[in-house]
Amino acid sequence: MSGDDDRGAPRHGARPEGGGPGLPEIDVREYGGKRDGERQVMDRRLFMQLLVFDVPADRDLPSPADVQRELARALIDAGVPHVLYADTNSPSGLALLTWSEDPAHFVDRVRPVFHEGTRRRLVQRHDHTMIGRTYSLGHEPDLEHGLLRRPVEYVLHEGWDWAVWYPLRRSGAFEKLEKHDQSIVLREHASIGMAYGRADLAHDVRLACHGLDAGDNEFVVGLVGKALHPLSHVVQSMRHTRQTSEFIVKMGPFFVGRAVHRHAGAKP
Repeated sequence: MSGDDDRGAPRHGARPEGGGPGLPEIDVREYGGKRDGERQVMDRRLFMQLLVFDVPADRDLPSPADVQRELARALIDAGVPHVLYADTNSPSGLALLTWSEDPAHFVDRVRPVFHEGTRRRLVQRHDHTMIGRTYSLGHEPDLEHGLLRRPVEYVLHEGWDWAVWYPLRRSGAFEKLEKHDQSIVLREHASIGMAYGRADLAHDVRLACHGLDAGDNEFVVGLVGKALHPLSHVVQSMRHTRQTSEFIVKMGPFFVGRAVHRHAGAKP
């Protein structure tokens, strides 16, 4: 988890909704840094979902590798951009990462893929299901790229085949800190993440999952890179930060996989 949040700052060009006598104004937009003197504002974000499955040990079913290939073909036929991962910790496990700005995509396009063929026989690991949305930190130089394109570029990047995905939840004590103190805690965390990224060791996808996660987690983090060891190492390094040591009350379960198939979908 990297970056800091300055959502308490004044927002240029915001158009809050709701409000009224005695009621707070509601603003669900995302804000970035200034461009041409104007603060960037968008009401768009990307949803990403990870589903994890096991192929049952059944003589009537093809091998996990064959099921994986069949699933990839079905996803391409359905026009679903995706990454398929082989589960490092399960000989018969696989995971599917998909994304869209429209969350209905997961119901209307992804879900039907599992209603046909051998895909109906896959056993879902519900405790490993992760879904979240991209969010701004308040100072992105290119807000649209940060929210919509960079996460997809990371997961589709050829050579960054290793991935670790996990949810986490912070304690209520963090929310009680003053904004300034929160920023200090988050910047310590962020500096470590940026160092790994600049060294091309680990790159992170950060998603908010408040109210979307069955386990009441708040964030989903995806780490991708060329090798697995640095992904483990960055998690280890983060344990020494104040955020993790004092304010993270839950992390995991962790999914560890290697990308075996990628499909970017049709170009606009």
